[in-house]
Parts: sequence; C-alpha cells; structure tokens
Amino acid sequence: MATRARNAATRSRGGLDEAAQDAINVTSARPAAPKPAARQGSTGKPRATATRSGQKSPAPKKKSGPGTGRKPATARGRTGKGSTGKGSGAKGRPAAPPPDPVVILIGWIGRAIAAAWMAVAGTLGFAARGIGRGARDLDPHHRRDGLGLLTLGVAIVLGAALWARMDNAVGRAIHAVAVDAFGSLSWIIPVLAVLLAWRFLRHPDHNSETVRASIGWTALLLGVLGLIHIAKGAPRPSDGARAIHLAGGYVGYAVAGPLASALTPWVAAPLLALLAGFGLLVISGTPLHRVPERFAEVREMFGLGRPHAGYDDDDLEIDEDYEGATGAVRRARGQIARQIRLRPAIEPGEHVKPYDTPLVEPDAKRGPQVAGGVPGRRPDGAEGLAEALAFDGGDGPDAPARSARPEPPAPEPAPPAFTVPAPSAPLRNQEQLTLNAGDAVAYTLPPTALLRPGSAPKQRTRANDIVVEALTEVLEQFLVDAHVTGFTRGPTVTRYEIELGPAVKVERVTQLSKNISYAVKSADVRIISPIPGKSAIGVEIPNTDKEVVSLGDVLKSQVALSDHHPMVVGLGKDVEGHVLVANLAKMPHVLIAGATGAGKSVCLNGLISSILVRSTPDEVRMILIDPKRVELTIYDGIPHLITPIITSPKKAAEALDWVVGEMERRYDDLAASGFRHLDDFNKAVRAGQLKPPPGSERVYLPYPYLLVIVDELADLMMVAPRDVEDAVVRITQLARAAGIHLVLATQRPSVDVVTGLIKANVPSRLAFATSSLADSRVILDQPGAEKLVGQGDALFLPMGASKPVRLQNAFVSEKEIRDIVAHCKKQAEPTYREDVAAVPEKSREIDAEIGDDLDLLVQAAELIISTQFGSTSMLQRKLRVGFAKAGRLMDLLESRNVVGPSEGSKARDVLVRPEDMDATIILLRGG
Repeated sequence: MATRARNAATRSRGGLDEAAQDAINVTSARPAAPKPAARQGSTGKPRATATRSGQKSPAPKKKSGPGTGRKPATARGRTGKGSTGKGSGAKGRPAAPPPDPVVILIGWIGRAIAAAWMAVAGTLGFAARGIGRGARDLDPHHRRDGLGLLTLGVAIVLGAALWARMDNAVGRAIHAVAVDAFGSLSWIIPVLAVLLAWRFLRHPDHNSETVRASIGWTALLLGVLGLIHIAKGAPRPSDGARAIHLAGGYVGYAVAGPLASALTPWVAAPLLALLAGFGLLVISGTPLHRVPERFAEVREMFGLGRPHAGYDDDDLEIDEDYEGATGAVRRARGQIARQIRLRPAIEPGEHVKPYDTPLVEPDAKRGPQVAGGVPGRRPDGAEGLAEALAFDGGDGPDAPARSARPEPPAPEPAPPAFTVPAPSAPLRNQEQLTLNAGDAVAYTLPPTALLRPGSAPKQRTRANDIVVEALTEVLEQFLVDAHVTGFTRGPTVTRYEIELGPAVKVERVTQLSKNISYAVKSADVRIISPIPGKSAIGVEIPNTDKEVVSLGDVLKSQVALSDHHPMVVGLGKDVEGHVLVANLAKMPHVLIAGATGAGKSVCLNGLISSILVRSTPDEVRMILIDPKRVELTIYDGIPHLITPIITSPKKAAEALDWVVGEMERRYDDLAASGFRHLDDFNKAVRAGQLKPPPGSERVYLPYPYLLVIVDELADLMMVAPRDVEDAVVRITQLARAAGIHLVLATQRPSVDVVTGLIKANVPSRLAFATSSLADSRVILDQPGAEKLVGQGDALFLPMGASKPVRLQNAFVSEKEIRDIVAHCKKQAEPTYREDVAAVPEKSREIDAEIGDDLDLLVQAAELIISTQFGSTSMLQRKLRVGFAKAGRLMDLLESRNVVGPSEGSKARDVLVRPEDMDATIILLRGG
C-alpha cells in the first residue's frame, strides 16, 4: 500500500505543468517557515490521504522536488500565517496604550481645516470654470477686445507709476522694479504697452504680425539698453545702484557687461548697434535690400519726396496737376482715398488677357490673400512703416494707405431734380463705365457698413483633431502606408491631406471612402485625388462646428477692393478659407442649379446685392425674371432695373426676345465703329474719339452692362420651351462682346430644362447640393454635387477650369437686402424701357393654309402628342381619313414644329411633350 502511494505521488509530481512548476520555483526562493508538528509524521514526511475514488489528495502535487529541501508554497503560506497568528495572539502583541485626548483634538482640527480648504478651493474652481465656460461662449472679437483692453489697463497703471509717481506701495514697487531693470529707459515701458494694446485692438486678427513686432521691439530695446550701458562707462553692481539706474539698468548690464568684458567696449558697441538695427528691420518688416525703398517711402510720407507719376498695373495715369474741380472722384470711408484722373487707353482689345479666369485673383502689388479674408502681406514680408509701428492711417483692415497730399474739397454739383447726398463714387479703371452727365453724378453707392460681418474664422478645433485620429486609425487598420500630414479648415468643410508612402497605389485610399465615412460619422465625405498643385490626396469632411460666411466680409476683403469692375460679385470662401470673388463679365454666363433649400436663392441675392453695392445704374442695368413671384420682389423699384420685375413666363419669353434685339443693335454700332468689344466702344465714346456720321443727329453714349437674371428656368421651359431655348441660346452664343450676360437658376436640373444647347453655351456652372448623381452630371458633367452638405455648400466650375472649386456661399440676410434697396431707392428713380414691356400684337385669325381642316388638325395634334407616335397610317385609321388628307395634316403639323421631317417608312419624331399640348393647341387655333 505504501508502495502504491509513493508511485502515485511520483506520478502526480511528474505531471505538474510548466506554469505550476514556475510558480513553485518562484515561491520557493522565499524563506520557508517551520511546519506545524501535527501535519508531519514520525519520519518528517507529509502523510498521504486517500479519497473514496482511490486517488491521492492534491497536497502532494504542490510539494517541491526531491532533494531540494523546499516546502510547497501553499503549505508554507498557510503555515506562516498560522504561526504568526498564534504568536501574536498568544504572547507577541503588547497592550494598546489609552488614546490621548490632545492628539484626537489636533486630528479633528486638522481634518476641519482640510475640509474648509477643500470647500473654498472647490468653490473658487467652480467659479473659475464657470467664468471660463462663459468666456468660451463669448464672440471671438469680444475676447480679443478684452485682451487689448487688459493690456491698455496695464499701460495706464505703468504710466501712473512711472510718469505720475503714484505715491503708494504699488506705485513705489513698480517704479523700483522698472528702474532697476531698465535704468534710464524705464519711461518707455508704458509706451510699449500702449503700442501693444493698440495692436491688439486695431488688428486683432494679425497675431503673427504682433509676435513679429514684439520680437523686433525686444531686439531694439536690448540693443539700445546695451549701448546706453556702454556709453555710461559700463558700471558694475559694485559701483552702486544709482550708477546702474543712470545707465541701462540690470538688463543693460546683463546684455553689455559680459560682452564688453570679453571683447572690449569698442567691439561690443557695434555688435549691439547691429542688434538694434535688426530690431528696426523686423519691426518694419523690411529686408535689408529694401532699405532704400523704405527711406523713399518715409520721405513721401513726410512730404519731402514726390511720388512717381506713371501707369500702374491698371493702366491708370496719375495726374499730379489734376484738381478736384475738374472731376476728381472722392471715395467714401473704407475705399481708396486718392485723387487720380482716369485716362483710359483707346487701344482696343486690352481687356483680353492670356489664361484669364472669371475668378478675381489677388493683386500682385497687394500680396496674396490669406485665410479668413485677411489681406495678405507682401511676398517679402514688407509692410508700411506706419502700419508696422501700429500707427497706420487706414480706416480699417481693408483700407489701403491714404495719400500724403491733402485732398482739395469736392465741388458742389449742379442742383439735380431731386435731393441727394454728396457724391461718393468708387474708383474706376479703364474697363469701368463712367457716369453720364446730369443727375447720375449725384448717385452715392450704399455703404458697406450695411452688410454685417460673419463669424471669426478658426484655424483648428478639437473636432479636427478627432477626425485626424480617426483617419489615422483607418489607415493603420487596413495596413495602408499613408499618413495624415495636415489639413486646411474652411467655413463648412475641412480638407485633410493624406500623403502616400513609396509604392502605394492611390486606389488603396480611395477605395476606403465608405470606411472613412463610417469612422468619421459622416455620409458626406468627398475624396479628391490628387489635390490640385500637391502630391497628396484630399479628404473633405464637413465640420461639426460650421462658420458663417458673410457677404460683407467678402466685399470688404482686399481681393474685392483691388478690382473695381462693376460686374464683380462676391461668391464666398473656399475650403482653405480664401475669399472667392468672380467677374460676371468674364464668365460670361453662369448656370446655378441645386435642390430646394440648398442655397440657390441666397446666392442670387448675394449676386444682386454685390451689383447694387459696387455699381451705379449707368454702369449696370438688370432684368429680373421671377416666375415664382416671391423671390425677387424685394428689389422692385431699384434704379438698376430697365423693366419691372417680370413674373409671367410668357412676358419673360418676350423680354428675352427684346434682349436679342438689343444685342443686335449693339452689334450694329460695334460693326459700324470698327470695334470688337463693348469696352473698347465705351472707351472711344468717353474719350470723344467716336463721332457720328455727318448729317446724323445721333449722340453716342456708353452702353451699360446688361445683366439678365432668371430665377426659375424650369417654369419658362414649361410654358414656351422653343421660344425660351432659342432666345437663351442666341444670347449665350453672341452677347458676350455686347456686354449682355445671363444668370440662369433652376431647382430642377433635368435634361428637359437644362438642354444640351443651353449647357453648350453656358460655360460657367455653380452647383449646390443635388438629390441624385444624375442631377450633378447635368450641371457639372461630373459627379460631386450629390455629396454636398447643403446650406450654401457649392461647387463652382468657372469657364476653362477642369475641376470645380468647392466653396461656402456668402450669406446675406433679408434685413441687409432691405437696407441696401432702401438706400438705392433714395438715390434715383427707375427709368423703365417701354419697348421691353410692349407686347407685339398677334393675329388670332386662322391660318389660310389650314382652311376648313382646323378641327381635324387639332384632333391629329392631340392624338400624336398624347401617344408620342407620329405616323400617317395611324391618322388614317384613327381619324378615318384618306391617305392624301392624312399626309396633308402631317405636313401642316411639320410646318408648326409638332412633328419632325419624314424619314422614309419610319414614324416621325414628335417634338412636343404631352404637358405642352394645351399651349400647342392654342397656337394652332390662332391664339
């Protein structure tokens, strides 16, 4: 029996797994506690106990190997506990001393103080967090104003302490610290604080420029303090505090002392002068090679120099001897306040430029446009010296520098037929139409202050970081060697840039579009491969925190102010936050389409408001066609209209016919005078170079631009499709050189509304969110519009571009529109053209060619249009007429454009849709 037990113990010990053996080896390294005597036999070995099944107890499995002298871990642990417990309970534990009341009282007092401290800290923390949350809810402009006002308050305290010698503990402490630090230049500290506050309040969006100016001032101050310290004999702290105070203070000693000791004062002084000069260059933003030009600007600023007279980039000659009484144009606040005399060239064709685009690019002289519509700096970082010193003379961030020469007072014009304010017209270039003589001179453009600013642009938010993490996780999950290298945040959409690793296909990323949509929790994800001008893939994802783009911000931007063409309109901002401004005269026609509620009506309001704010009635005239009767009625009565707002589709077709006649009349004048474009004709008229033929009483006047806006093209195409399509196609084919431009808008972008002929002759497209891919292909000839998020999110495809530009359309509220319209109505009354509204008389007599077959002809038309099957044999069967009569009816329907020409034995094409059958029957009856 004992042999069986030993064998079983051996088998159990040999069956230990590796994990148990490792545990035993680890625990066996600890010092073993003695086993209790009751658990051991006479031989010192543990007894084996048998179970009912004949197996041994698990105790032997936890024994250590033979010859090791170690005890099992479990038994050792239990034994240690047992022995410890026995020892402490029986005789090892000493008696507890009685509690001391003083110690208990001190503990209670400490806990009460800690509880009070935590309560006060929690209250203060809660209040601070509440103030922080409230500050985050404030408008960004208010937060920036708060920073500027705080800096101004600090400047006031410093001035009171250093200049007025504020006689209290705070004033004396500030004075002592300032004098110790800056010595004899301590008085300049309040001046620097005032400049910094002015920078915060005047240019809150130019943070990078503020940092640059701060670095420059610091370098200048250190250099000057070091020079003063050397000039005062380089005193040491051992010479006394007064000697340090009379020199450059301890800051000057720290800058110049070690330098003078190591290199002698004669070497240290030029080095410190170079440091001060570098500070001046940084402050003014002037590279070293532009120093002579800056001296010339300073001389002109103080009237010591004479500005160069010549032609600028706009071909405008500045006439120095031109006085205000001879026609100088005074600009309103926020516009270029310079008196110049416009001398447009007479050479034809100057408006044509290679690689021209309808989008207005930033002027090279004014620098590029940066995000948020803030005017960019010059390529070399140079700015005006006065602006760099925070004492610019502009009236706003959009206002260019004023001329140093004082402006002579504007002459009083002749009293017009109605009372108007003083003239204030914008600056015009060689393509701008001038005002006619008479009452038009007194027209004043609406101030841009009527347009409210939008929300401040954001460069980065927490939502952008979350999306970057999600995109990175998707790429890692699918083992794509690509990285998110950056992003550009727009008002509505942020474009994330993904760069691929070597030997990675672009399709590896593009085929993950659905996974990306799932990861970022957005169904409106658009992938651009590649980003134009970059070796990267763009992933456009809508922002969860969108920004409002205001039409006022767009029209006040430097891009809009740099181009004075009357047909320039504000569109909005692109994905990178750049302002987009387009010239309708270069489009030359645009098709706007999108689903209901996508932002099409707001876009039309923005276009019309841009024209009203920037152009006078003698420069741009408009025809507004509004079949829906409610969208454009707010503009009724503005002086830019040549006819009341047209709401009848039939009158709209007649107005388009009149536009065709006006186009032909303009082309007659262009052909007779030998010009190819209306701008060249207007230049010649203004310069007096174009004379009427001898004996003619005609007086040549400049032609205004004519803008025709159709709010709903689908309604016109339903009533008179042939007439409307013919007029639109003829206008779009020929009217560009005549200064006539079309804006067609529809919310039903289908092939029966936007026909192939219309699409072929309207090169510029603006697509808002559509409901299907087919609608996007109708507008843009490519997909993309079906993935837009709506509410002003659009794709703009200008003439000549291969890929559309994604933008957020500028928003203009109804109140802003009403204020602009009210201002325009106060300036002048509308002058309507009578020939536009005149409807030509149409004969209602039955055509003699039809004769007595009118009823049969109407029946045949109804049968063919309803079945959309034009067959002579069908007419024979249905109308029970002979072949000759059926053939004659078919010829009459062909002459009325109901069916197409004969194609042998095949059925004729039916040219009229079933929904247009009533209008066709009326025309057949002579109506």
